[in-house]
Order: sequence, then C-alpha cells, then structure tokens
Amino acid sequence: MADAPIPQPPIRSPGRRFFWPGGLSARLLILTILFVAGAGAMAVPAALAAFEEQWLLDRVRAAELASLATDVDPDQVMSEALASKLRAGAGVQTVAILDNDGNRFLKVPGPRLARTPYLVDLRDRALGSWLSAPFQTLSGGGEGRMVRVIAEPRFYDAQFIEVVAPDAALKAELTRYLWRLLAVMAFVSAFAGGLVYLSLNFFLVRPMQRITRSMERFAADPEDAAARIEPSGRRDEIGRAEVELGRMQGELHTALASRARLAALGEAVAKINHDLRNMLTSAQIASERLAALKDPKVTQALPRLERALDRAVTLASDVLTYGKTQEAAPDARPLLLAPALEIAAEEARFSDRMRLVSGVDPADRVTADPDQLHRILVNLMRNAREAVEQQEGRTTPGQVQVSLAQEDGVSLIYLADNGPGVSERARERLFQPFAGSTRPGGAGLGLAIARELAVGHGGDLSLAQTGPEGSVFELRLPGVPPRLKAVKKRRAPSSEV
Repeated sequence: MADAPIPQPPIRSPGRRFFWPGGLSARLLILTILFVAGAGAMAVPAALAAFEEQWLLDRVRAAELASLATDVDPDQVMSEALASKLRAGAGVQTVAILDNDGNRFLKVPGPRLARTPYLVDLRDRALGSWLSAPFQTLSGGGEGRMVRVIAEPRFYDAQFIEVVAPDAALKAELTRYLWRLLAVMAFVSAFAGGLVYLSLNFFLVRPMQRITRSMERFAADPEDAAARIEPSGRRDEIGRAEVELGRMQGELHTALASRARLAALGEAVAKINHDLRNMLTSAQIASERLAALKDPKVTQALPRLERALDRAVTLASDVLTYGKTQEAAPDARPLLLAPALEIAAEEARFSDRMRLVSGVDPADRVTADPDQLHRILVNLMRNAREAVEQQEGRTTPGQVQVSLAQEDGVSLIYLADNGPGVSERARERLFQPFAGSTRPGGAGLGLAIARELAVGHGGDLSLAQTGPEGSVFELRLPGVPPRLKAVKKRRAPSSEV
C-alpha cells in the first residue's frame, strides 16, 4: 500500500499592510508634518478654553453695563420694554448680583427658563475643568440650553455678578473659531513641516544619500577611483562619517590590493614549487654522497646542511597551503632555547659586524614547534642584521641580546638590538604583509609571518620598545617547561628533551 501524501499547510496570502513609504525623504516629510501637527493639536484645548472664557466674560461685562440702567431710574424699577432691549443688546436673559451682605438683587429680569442652566464660575476654575469646558459646550445639544455664568463684578461693590445667557450663540462662535484654528494649524503644520523637511533633507538626508551611493558604488567596483567618497569638510557627525568611510575604503582597497598580490604570488609559487622541490631533492642526494666521505670537517657540517635542506623541503611543500589558508598547526614540544638561538644566528648570517649575545641558560627550555620557532628567530635576527648594515655612518658592531623570562605559565623571549630603531610611520603597519617593511625593496613579510607563527602557538609577537638606541621585540609563548639538570654544550633545536 502506498504511503499517504503528507498534507501541506495552506499557503496564507500576506495580509494588507499599512502603506509606509520606503524612501527616507518621504518618511521624513510625513513624520515632520505629523509631529508639527501633533504639537499644534496640543495647543487647541487651551486656545478654545481661552476663547470661551473671554466670550463669557464679554457677555458678563456687557450685562453689567446694561444693568446700570436701573440705577438711573429714581424708583430703580425697570420696565419690561427696557429689560427686553437690554437683554437683546447684552445677549443675556437675566442679570443678578449678590452684595456683600448676602442679599441677591435681580438687576435685569428675564423670562422663566424651561431648563436649568449649567454653571460656569469664572472666579476660580481648575485646569482640568477649564480645558474640558469648550468640548462640553460643543458636545452639548438641545435647543433652549442656557449657561449660568458667575464672575467678579467690575462696576458693583458686590460679591459676584451672575448672568444667564443662551448656549447656542457660544456654541456657534466656538465652532467657527475651532475651524479657523484648525485651518491655521494645518497651514502652519504644512509650512513649518516643509521648512523642517527641507532643512533636514539638506543637512542630513542628502549627505546620507551621498554616503550610501558611495558605499554601493564601492561595493560594486572597489577598483573604481570615483567610488571613493570625498569628505565634504563638515565638522559634525556627517563629516566624521565621511572621513571614516573614506579611511575604511582606503584600507579595504589596500587590503584587496595586497590580497591580489598574494594571489599572484601564490600562482607564481605554484609554478616554481615543482622545480624547487626537484632542486632540493638533488641537493639532498648530494648531501647523502657527502656523508659517505670520511672528512671530519664534512662530517661536522653535514648535520647542519641536512637540517637546512629538510626545512627547505618542508617549507616548499607547505608554501602553497600557507598561501591558500594559513600556517599548519604547530607541533609544540619542550626544546632547548640556547641551541635554537645559535642555529638561527648562523642562518641569519651573523658575523663580526653582527653578534649574538645570549643571556639564556643552556638548561632553559620553551614549548614551541622547532621549525616554526626557528623561522621566527631567523626573521627577527635577519631584520636586525639588515637594519644595522643599512645604518649610515655606523662604526660599532651590531648585536642582538636575547633574554628569557618565565612567569605565570608564559615564556617571554626578548630580542634587543642596537640598531637605528623603528620609525613611527613603520610602527603602524609593522606586522602587515607588504606594508610593514622598513628596508628599501623589502616585501614586509618577515615580521608578518613571524607574528602569525607566534599567534598559532597561542602567544604573540610585539614591539616592546624602540628608539635611537635600538628595538626590543617580545616573543610570548605559552608554557614553562622545567629546566634540564645536565645539558650538552651543543644540541639541535629540533631535539625533544
């Protein structure tokens, strides 16, 4: 019976998303208008409350002036005809005062009200009720709605004056004022938003677009000189970003050029690797024939020649692997340091003009790969010799003093020369391939390879000190193997003890 097909989950179509423009300029314009409009909207309640308060206060003052007509009459009696004219002129229904003795006097009588008016006291109002009053007026409905207003009198010596006015006129005026306010706010929002947008677009968006285009062009073609950004000279964050981008583009261009040179070097090494190994094989055959001779001098020099040939064959075999990836993992073992220093000095071609001064005890050992430690020491000593030989006007012989310090599970080998020192310009790229050479015509690979070998051991190689009196390099290797009790005068560095 065939297996039943596995049911697949239904494919859901993506839901509708709220439209949001993708460009930074469009988003900036929309957000600017929204923020300015939001800031203006926060002022609307206060503006409406102030307008309503002033409208009511105007009605109170007009009613107070109208009520003074009763004081002119000797009997202080107001006819209905006069009261009707005063109510129409002041826009109120009734006017009353409360004197200091607590007596209430109806100054302008009015008709009997069908509905109880709502109260607005202008003497002392809380902030919340003051801001919410206009919206209560706008939301209130019904014909014949009245508002009872209490305020401090200006022309009477009394506790307060009280007027009752129709709510419809206030609501109509408040509505017209709200629309005018919204129109002004919309214009100000659009105008201010446009100004802010143009300013931000000029100072931020356009420079960011310029930086983005430079990054995209450089990513598409790093060799294109026009893709490199030219700093505008600004002193703000945009200017610093342009400078840093230009610096990173320059460093990346240099790194890519170095990588291309390494690739070309790898291709060249691949072509000569076969012939070089054949040459070294011939040299090994010749050394085997020399071993058959009974000459004591040949017998004494032959082991050194065999070790050199073995290292050369191994290096020729591993050079392609090094060029493609990285150095092989070190085969670290405890080995004597003093013999390794002597053999490295011989291969670095130390002579009467360049001497090795070793402060290392013959019984001191370090943990390292013998061949890789040899390459590190040879590179450091060869650089020191070449620096001394190229120093103009030098009369004293050069020397490399080597000392060993072992502490906290780390072996520190110090190689101090009395050469001219390393220039400040060369220190910045001292350990970079093709960039750290201080010798004319040098490739700048010796220190880079030496440091890579040291890092492969879990240690490091650094320039500890430099100056006119010379330079001191610190080789850090993990591990502190115990010293030997008895050591022969000369041992090969590859011997495991």
